[in-house]
Amino acid sequence: MNSGSSADLSLPATYPGGVNQFRSDGSLRHLLTLEGVPTSMIIGLLDTAQGFVRKIGKQRPALSQALHGVTVANLFTEPSTRTRVSFELAAKRLGADVVNLELQLSSRVKGESMLDTVCTLEALHVDVLVIRESEPGVLALVANNVAPHVSVLSAGEAHISHPTQGLLDALTVRQYKKRFDNLAIAIVGDIQHSRVARSAYQVFRALGVPDLRIVAPPALMPKPDEFTGCSRHATLKAGLKDADVVMMLRIQKERMTHASLPDADRYFSKYGLTPERLAVAKPDAIVMHPQPMNRGIEIASDVADGTQSVIRDQVSNGVAVRMAVLQTVMERVTAE
Repeated sequence: MNSGSSADLSLPATYPGGVNQFRSDGSLRHLLTLEGVPTSMIIGLLDTAQGFVRKIGKQRPALSQALHGVTVANLFTEPSTRTRVSFELAAKRLGADVVNLELQLSSRVKGESMLDTVCTLEALHVDVLVIRESEPGVLALVANNVAPHVSVLSAGEAHISHPTQGLLDALTVRQYKKRFDNLAIAIVGDIQHSRVARSAYQVFRALGVPDLRIVAPPALMPKPDEFTGCSRHATLKAGLKDADVVMMLRIQKERMTHASLPDADRYFSKYGLTPERLAVAKPDAIVMHPQPMNRGIEIASDVADGTQSVIRDQVSNGVAVRMAVLQTVMERVTAE
């Protein structure tokens, strides 16, 4: 197991860990990264997710018994609200049994290894492990050692990948823009430390977005060999010009040293999204943010709550996407 800290950015953005995410018949078994997932499968997941979407406040949530008899364990070593709750709701709305473990409160703190924890859960007939982990490589270690019937899903791995976030972002864009092959998408903020940015890049590249842009101060730009094909911009004015989608990112304070933390007021003065700065994008541009938001640092409240914001839709789409992923990885197992 890699003993490096989560601040170690030496691993490549697409770090696959040697994991085969597919079964011998080509069906999806694990989802640790969107890198290498066929475009047709991504579109299939988005189509399935759209079938689970319900209008907020107007329709009851979608319910199914597709995962009846399946047990899902959520293992989180980092704090989470939206991702953990949405995975739990997704599993329950598909009829699964759900166990939630905060590993910092479990036997792992007493010295039990992650693989010992996994073996214990396998003995309890757990079928799906949803893992959020701050240490790179742990998910690959688990996926390479679980029993053949068990699936491993990433709920966010270090700075490397957050595949279901990438899918829900793509679903949100598709709902508003219908197609991808004519879009300009700007990803703005702390690109260097962001697993959200990496998964967004992977999914939008797979879906054929022709104009992908990353916008950040020099200190938060990724390495030159990452995000290939994206244009790089040091100012919002240049990066947002005629953009169709503006995706703001949270400052990843937990992955920075104290010395590298940007001054909040200074950052907002140059990179905070305000109505005036948004005005250089297209008039019908949508504004996205994975949350939690640092209002007044990355984004002004009147933008976050404004008419162009689709942030609430992203949250709602998270449940639908995770339902689609859970159903997809378990389709073969539940059919047997």
